[in-house]
Amino acid sequence: MTTRTLGGWAELLSGRNGLRSLALAGGVAVHAINVYMVTTILPSAVRDIGGLSYYAWNMTLFVAVSIFGSAITPRILSGLGPRSALSWAIAVFAAGSIACALAPTMPWMLAGRSVQGLGGGLMLGLSYSCVRLLFEERLWSRAMVLVSSMWGVATLAGPAIGGIFAQAGAWRGAFWAMLPISAALAALVRTQVAVAGPRGGPPVAAPFGKIAVLVLTVLLVSVGSLSPSWVWNLLSILAGVILTVGIARADRRAVRRLMPEGTYGRGSSLASLYACIALLSIGVCTEIYIPYFLQTIHGQSPLLAGYWMVLMSAGWTAGSFMSSGRAKAIADRMIMLGPWVSAAGLFALGVMMPMGGGGAIVWSMVPPLFVVGLGVGLCWPNMLTRIFKAAPPGQENIASAAITTLQLYAIALGSSLAGLVANLAGLAEPGGVEGARQAAFVLFLVFAMAPVGAGLMSKGARRAKDA
Repeated sequence: MTTRTLGGWAELLSGRNGLRSLALAGGVAVHAINVYMVTTILPSAVRDIGGLSYYAWNMTLFVAVSIFGSAITPRILSGLGPRSALSWAIAVFAAGSIACALAPTMPWMLAGRSVQGLGGGLMLGLSYSCVRLLFEERLWSRAMVLVSSMWGVATLAGPAIGGIFAQAGAWRGAFWAMLPISAALAALVRTQVAVAGPRGGPPVAAPFGKIAVLVLTVLLVSVGSLSPSWVWNLLSILAGVILTVGIARADRRAVRRLMPEGTYGRGSSLASLYACIALLSIGVCTEIYIPYFLQTIHGQSPLLAGYWMVLMSAGWTAGSFMSSGRAKAIADRMIMLGPWVSAAGLFALGVMMPMGGGGAIVWSMVPPLFVVGLGVGLCWPNMLTRIFKAAPPGQENIASAAITTLQLYAIALGSSLAGLVANLAGLAEPGGVEGARQAAFVLFLVFAMAPVGAGLMSKGARRAKDA
């Protein structure tokens, strides 16, 4: 499809389309703002209620339960329709925010984060799935960019909300601040999103068994990360790999599918597209430790540390706008180049983050942080829209929901592995500045291998149809 036949930004952002765009983008924005807000306030929360060993669990549990929410999106969407489904998702998310705001201990906080994760996963999955339902095909690419760009908006709002409350010594207020934002989004959904159910096939039955095993694999790796023994760490990873392979084998022959048909074919375009999405998502999971490293190693404030962390997402957003609406030949080159750009940024951070103690070295990390996300953004919108076109007829809902499910699974697994790698490298023992230096060096260099893998596996993604 040439750029002349693609819908323009003016058509997407004007009239009823503009209000619908705001509603869908708002679902991702609320989820993303919460992610960056919590990452910013987490060092303050840990100092108050304890639980440093469970630091990564705040992200792991949030995203693990989000997997369940996103995976049941097709069923919720076909049963309730877009308006009611989004409204329920927002209500669940708000309930989790209240639980986190009241948390006296880390276990309570983790329970609240799990409830937030369910609502957030539903909002995220529904926002992506509804792009195909509410807009004409010519607007899909730009609508996907708009929805994905809300992570960039969250890079400004999330750390600002979290940093202000953390520096004031009132981190709980950040969770209370999510309630009026959620209420405003709910009002927009109720007035602008259609009641009618989705087009494109009969109601979809959710594969609850496979979803539960997916979540179990993440929790196994998370539990293993708490052990100081590398044997238990290795066994937890091995168990997770075995379960993941078992899920794929079962899904290949299943009636209630988690992924669309063709995903597991050797060398298929869908297999390459989904693999690249997973590996690129794992690479950016290192961002959850950036505020901790900057505050511990470099003595930076929570507000500044939060904004440095979101440079990855700012780069992601910039790359998405650069790659949106490009001709297929240019998009193919971006899909080939993007993963290597992201890997270069992670390698640079592995060298630079442990160095010095503030000053010029902090500012010199701005480019590599931005570059990590830029590499992802150069590929992202084109890979998502190609999945829509590559999906078998009648499985469009499954294909779109699988994007979010796989992305969240990769982030949850990546967060678990980040906790495991950081703890093994010395984050908790010896701990302190020296432990943080060791953890930063190992973490970034190990996770740079994820986008390298995406670069090596991108051939099928480049061969896929251009939307």
